[in-house]
Amino acid sequence: MELLSGPIMLACLLLASAGDAGAIPPRRLVEVTDISLPVVSPAGDRVAFRVERPSIERNTWDTAWYVERLDGEPLPVRVAEGGVPLRDSAGLPVPTAAVWSPDGRWIYYRALIDGKIDVWRAATDGSGAGPVTHDAADVREFRIEADGRSIAYSTGATREEVLAAEEGEYNRGIRIDAHTPTSQGLFRSGYTEGRLATQRLGFWFDRVPLLAGVPDHWHRLDLRSGEKRTLTGSEVPRSPIALDDLPETLGTPQRLAQDPESGRIAFLARNQDTEGSPASSAIRLAVLPDRHARTPVECVDPLCVGRPITTVQWRPGSDEVIFTVTDPDEGLAQSVFRWDIRSGAVHPVASATGLLSGGRDERSGCGVSGSRLVCVSAGADQPPRLERIDLATGQRHVIFDPNAALAQDLAVMHPQVMRWTDRNGLHFSGLYFPARRSGSRPPPLFVTYYKCPGFQRGGYGNEWPLASLAAHGIAALCINAVPYRPQAVERYSIGLSAVESAIDVLSKSGAIDPRKVGMGGLSFGTEVTMWTVIHSNLLSAASITSPLLSRTMYLHGSLKGEPFFSGLEATWQAGSPERTPAQWQTLAPAQNLDGIRAPILMQMPEQEYLWALDYAIPLIRRGMADVYAFPNEPHFKFQPKHLLAVNERNLDWFRFWLLGEEDPDPAKRAQYAQWRGMEQQPHGVAQSGP
Repeated sequence: MELLSGPIMLACLLLASAGDAGAIPPRRLVEVTDISLPVVSPAGDRVAFRVERPSIERNTWDTAWYVERLDGEPLPVRVAEGGVPLRDSAGLPVPTAAVWSPDGRWIYYRALIDGKIDVWRAATDGSGAGPVTHDAADVREFRIEADGRSIAYSTGATREEVLAAEEGEYNRGIRIDAHTPTSQGLFRSGYTEGRLATQRLGFWFDRVPLLAGVPDHWHRLDLRSGEKRTLTGSEVPRSPIALDDLPETLGTPQRLAQDPESGRIAFLARNQDTEGSPASSAIRLAVLPDRHARTPVECVDPLCVGRPITTVQWRPGSDEVIFTVTDPDEGLAQSVFRWDIRSGAVHPVASATGLLSGGRDERSGCGVSGSRLVCVSAGADQPPRLERIDLATGQRHVIFDPNAALAQDLAVMHPQVMRWTDRNGLHFSGLYFPARRSGSRPPPLFVTYYKCPGFQRGGYGNEWPLASLAAHGIAALCINAVPYRPQAVERYSIGLSAVESAIDVLSKSGAIDPRKVGMGGLSFGTEVTMWTVIHSNLLSAASITSPLLSRTMYLHGSLKGEPFFSGLEATWQAGSPERTPAQWQTLAPAQNLDGIRAPILMQMPEQEYLWALDYAIPLIRRGMADVYAFPNEPHFKFQPKHLLAVNERNLDWFRFWLLGEEDPDPAKRAQYAQWRGMEQQPHGVAQSGP
């Protein structure tokens, strides 16, 4: 097995072992400023973007829109407040981009302010901003007309209608059916569009608000006169082309971008195998002349064939497609290329050790003009910042860096890309934070598994403060999962092999103590963590946040009927516990309690914690688990106070079990008393009942 970390070998990492690094408290990682999708003006001379920063004291997010010139002017202009960030039902922020007016005088955007989602308009010189729609219903989407004089926008049920529906259910009783989220409170228990709302289940376990199924009502608003009228029939704007509009013969579509000038469609697709399922081969990049064409022009240059391409965009006023490669063997590092569809030539533009197309998500795009890109760059030790990239020369210039102080402190920790191979020849990559060394003994190791794109504030889900762990003497490793395997046992076993082989590599080099290893993760990361707990003796402690397969999950999900049963079969190859007992014995933690020998911290969202009680309660009784539920949180926690609490408790948890250390803060005495009691329990032996 081989270990490389960026351009240097592990030995160099050990010499630069963060011994001079100051403490990085979890709060600094929680309070990182994020940058939304940058959008370049029609003239190509300015860029609009939104910044988002959590306020722990007010338990909210502060957002603001900025416009910055691309000709070297040093400071951006704050043009408007951004409102409450909109989120999907899992808790992830909805990508937010401004729309420029054709003359460049204004930017338009949806904003949730004062409990209403309107279309807002901000002057790009910073002279003022305000809503342009004043509808009784929240705006779902909008489009600027070609002449810039009017906008078309859609709405659903009015806010009063939604509130009345919620109150009506409250008074009459809430009927339990296939769409009822029975794992949470039934009345206004989940955040939807910035408020606690009554929710229903959509696809799988997605949540939607009441009356979400009300069809779109489209309106046209004259921006000069303020006159509004409802659109009908052919007046309704045509929807942009979607993935489902592409011919099935092209494979399984992944992403697309339509050139607004010519109508050409650049797309990414996976080939299909002989059984019609997506093949494991890499993404194909191709272009269709228009939405009715069936024969694409494919990129056949070696720089685009067989590559993991994640984004595609058109270069304005040209025959070039800009695409981004996200390399899993390089820790999800990104490179940007441009493909000339006339000549077929592909030209490298720029490369990075982290992300170039987004601060949070490797699938985000850059702002693009005829001559430049504006990208949110982020790396292991580089929090999000905005860069200008010359498309001809590849030269990069930082134009906005709201996290510069944190980046300076993180740089001395020397996080690096780690690459290795397991005994079966599978290749893995991750981001490794060497521990601050305080003695001659190798430090413990913390591992998280799933996805590690860009800046690592806390693994996937941002709950395990990697830099804070390293600064306190615990090496930290975030491992990128290999491409998805449909068989549950196979993908969990691969995750276990990734962890086991990483521990082997690091321990043989003297970088870590293999007897002191902790692990944590969200969603699939939770699943691999628990599989590692049950099927190995690698871990001294674990921390999870998501539920796993359980009878309670099955009971709740069975109310949905066939959609749940087919999802259960596809995800875990399981039917009911009675019909597929062997698979349940293999996968369900409640059936494997005697195999759990490491203490487990469970910090779960209120919407999901009930599904874990099958195994959480027995583990609590055995002194093997400490369990917390966070009110009104979905799959990904997003309330700043909660994020800070889970990060600080995770740091305390692993310092306690891996280092034997306790924070002297008097407020934490009860916490440590609980953990010391767990430490003294005869693990694996059930406590007797009353």
